[in-house]
Amino acid sequence: MIRTKHIDISVFQKVKHGNVDCGDSYFYYQEGDYFICVIVDGLGSGTLANESSQAVVNVIKSNPFMSITEMIRLSNHALIGKRGVVLGILQLNLKTEQFTYSSIGNIGLMTINSDGRKRRNIPMSGYLGGYLPKAKVINGTFKTDTIFIMFSDGVLAHELTDRLFDKQSVYEITEAFASKMEPTRDDDTTLAVMKYI
Repeated sequence: MIRTKHIDISVFQKVKHGNVDCGDSYFYYQEGDYFICVIVDGLGSGTLANESSQAVVNVIKSNPFMSITEMIRLSNHALIGKRGVVLGILQLNLKTEQFTYSSIGNIGLMTINSDGRKRRNIPMSGYLGGYLPKAKVINGTFKTDTIFIMFSDGVLAHELTDRLFDKQSVYEITEAFASKMEPTRDDDTTLAVMKYI
């Protein structure tokens, strides 16, 4: 678990059975009142998928304050000659307590309020690489103790149980997920859990 100013984050990642390289990549960063978390899933799996997902992470790392439109445009350009990716970007404004979630493809986002109410976005079809698709954008607000869960499609719906989120810390959530999940993964799996404190 890592604690930044006002954000606790824990990430679980597991490689698809039989592969060495994970096709998923992730990145998170905070400066001042701005926090960003990105999950990128390279299409397919293995080394070529990893190369694509890392290329996108590198674009966003180079300037995490870019507009979402610019992140997507430059990421798409970085994928020329590579496999495509699906992409999820979560941006938090810790001063105004507002968030923006943008996705191309099936990176999931779930939010859980302090009273236990859950909200899950419906992923869209599509991918980044070549043709420049339009991103899905969700805006919302959050309060102290809100939990954000981002995940690649290697996370199975039945693994995101109510009991999993009874845990007190983000580390306990990712540890519980790791202990209860199916041991052999048919896809690369990334689960990022963030809590606003």
